[in-house]
Amino acid sequence: MDVIHQEFRVGFRYPVHFTRGVFSPDNAVLASVVERQRSGPSDAVAVVDDGVVRAHPGVTTDIEAYADRHDERLRLAAPVVIIPGGEQAKNGPRTFEMVLEHLHAAGLCRHSYVMAVGGGAVLDVVGYAAATAHRGIRLIRVPTTVLGQADSAVGVKNGINAFGLKNYLGVFAPPAAVINDSAFLETLEDRDWRGGVTEAVKVALVKDPAFFDAIERDAASLLARDVSAMDRLIRRSAALHLSHISGGDPFESGSSRPLDFGHWAAHKLESLTGGAIRHGEAVGIGIALDITYAYLTGLLGEGDWQRILRVLHALGLAIHVPELESSTDDPDHSGSLFRGLAEFREHLGGELTVMMLRGIGRPVDLHAIDTTVMKQAIELLGRISSAGGVPVASLAGADREVRQ
Repeated sequence: MDVIHQEFRVGFRYPVHFTRGVFSPDNAVLASVVERQRSGPSDAVAVVDDGVVRAHPGVTTDIEAYADRHDERLRLAAPVVIIPGGEQAKNGPRTFEMVLEHLHAAGLCRHSYVMAVGGGAVLDVVGYAAATAHRGIRLIRVPTTVLGQADSAVGVKNGINAFGLKNYLGVFAPPAAVINDSAFLETLEDRDWRGGVTEAVKVALVKDPAFFDAIERDAASLLARDVSAMDRLIRRSAALHLSHISGGDPFESGSSRPLDFGHWAAHKLESLTGGAIRHGEAVGIGIALDITYAYLTGLLGEGDWQRILRVLHALGLAIHVPELESSTDDPDHSGSLFRGLAEFREHLGGELTVMMLRGIGRPVDLHAIDTTVMKQAIELLGRISSAGGVPVASLAGADREVRQ
């Protein structure tokens, strides 16, 4: 056999900045991450979430003024582009293709920059476009939501939804830089402030019990929109996500996905509700469901199970919605929550691998899920939710009956 074996390694390095007033002319962070070209400033196109424009009407003018102030490094090659935000931006190729058309019209090259300013969906769409144009234009992410700053924006995934499946199309492409600006969080709706916290809860449960302790202590402050408490949460969550990427499996070649804890149900819930349930909210419900399954199967102790549910409740997060019960008697039905298990396995590749907890900070991979017990978990969460959102003594008998 005549064969040539090729092997090479590529290193990636990018900063994640924490600042306030990123587009203030005197803030040097953005300018510092843009490389000046031999011929002068780098060309860039700024793409902004329309929700950010509504909340911050002067943002496009601020971006243009910033580029004028730092014209030795940064030149806007086109007017600021405004695109729809929210999950609908990812549902199909329309917004993705529109961004590509703007990048092409601006004449960007591979040494130019695309700056994405917005929520996670906009960052995903713009990142996918930047990664595919010329096989990769440098991307600067400016996330404007708790979820984006704490989790999705600091990673290497970009993509859009297709065929009714979340993130079916996409690429792994590290950004050139991430800039977290805490000022953008102050205009978020309450549900987005609360919902974004779930990704921090997720990574704390999987990787850092001390961080979960801190979230528990700060729960009331976080619910009351204390900026300092949120700053602490975002920075620690981002650091843990970055640590996993650098020390684990950044391009997800294996089947285990610690950072997808609670996500098999979350992704399906988003689809079943047509996006009415937002990603962070769905993750909170997915976490509640999986810890309840782990409790009912004897994997997770009652004390940890109740403690996690109480923290979710203290953060103002739902643990049950009617869509959880969709077609649970027919797991193969396209409208069944349990169809999400097959879709999750297909998306991740290899055998089904669902991360569960045997304790806080003690994850374990399961390769089979008993849908009968999972249905019981859904029913139990429904009763707990109806009773006020936290486990109560009157439900203990029902819990024990299931476990026996």
